[in-house]
Amino acid sequence: MTELSPQAQAVLDAAFAAYWSAEQEAPNDEGMIAAAALRAAADQVVPEEPLYGGDQRWMWERDARQACRKKLLAIAAELGGE
Repeated sequence: MTELSPQAQAVLDAAFAAYWSAEQEAPNDEGMIAAAALRAAADQVVPEEPLYGGDQRWMWERDARQACRKKLLAIAAELGGE
């Protein structure tokens, strides 16, 4: 495999960590793995932002980004059975 960007590596690491943990005797199901990867992707692409920190345009743009993040995390929760 070619060298991955730090962002892609973070997603791959999250999926791998969700696949198997030392306490388990069997891997997690595909929903848990997909949910972990999706959460990591959301963190890389649309990180959480502070509520305050800019003008009105910045706040509107932040709200749009955070709405996208919430949708991604809602899909992750559904896949993870939360």
